[in-house]
Amino acid sequence: MSTILSNDKLKQFQEEGFCLVKDVISPEMIKRLQDECQRFIKEKDEEMDRKGVEVDEINHKGKRYFIALRYKDSETMKDLIFGKELEEITRKILGENVYLFLEQFVVKAADKGMTFSWHQDSGYLDFDHKPYLSIWLPLDDVTEENGTVYMLPYKDAGTTARIDHTLQEGTNDKIGYFGDNPGIPAVLNAGDVALFSSTCFHRSGSNKTNKSRRVLLIQYSAEPILKDGKKPLYWAEPFIENGENVSAHNVV
Repeated sequence: MSTILSNDKLKQFQEEGFCLVKDVISPEMIKRLQDECQRFIKEKDEEMDRKGVEVDEINHKGKRYFIALRYKDSETMKDLIFGKELEEITRKILGENVYLFLEQFVVKAADKGMTFSWHQDSGYLDFDHKPYLSIWLPLDDVTEENGTVYMLPYKDAGTTARIDHTLQEGTNDKIGYFGDNPGIPAVLNAGDVALFSSTCFHRSGSNKTNKSRRVLLIQYSAEPILKDGKKPLYWAEPFIENGENVSAHNVV
């Protein structure tokens, strides 16, 4: 029986595109993830220094980071991504087949963290695909002051489908909603999670505090997401197949 994601929360996810769930990940795991996040930020800064750049794709040095595709370099991330808590959540939302699609640390630096415009995660994919699940795990308590995520329910967005996005010059953000609805802020503690569909519009504000706002975003799909129907776009790591946990990183 589910102990993390209630039927009411599942219904909200299905009807609105998102839900917020409290006390999912332990303080011990959060501390391990914070340490890994700082390690990866240091490596990213060193990489940008070598390139002689301040902006690398949607990474902005000292301001905003999206550090992706690094879980194979981190036993801590493996323990979380294929652990029992996220197994329960992904099974209930995606069903009997679950694949890891993408993982990335998302960081807004103190005092100068940038905003991130209204978008669907699916808006960053330029080909047809089945909507997937995003698990947004704050590694610090998140508020409107430090740039938490805001959700736009399906009924307010006017669609449950992926729509084409516009590239914003200067930030390289993609934008898909231009209305004036501010959305619903996810005020969460470290270890809580926001769950949302890849077709749910969301945005985040700037960090106006004196501390970084760190989040780990993990995305899972019900089938491999393949570019041109052939090669995985990011990961296509089997987690659950035909109801069985088949992960090579299965945590007992």
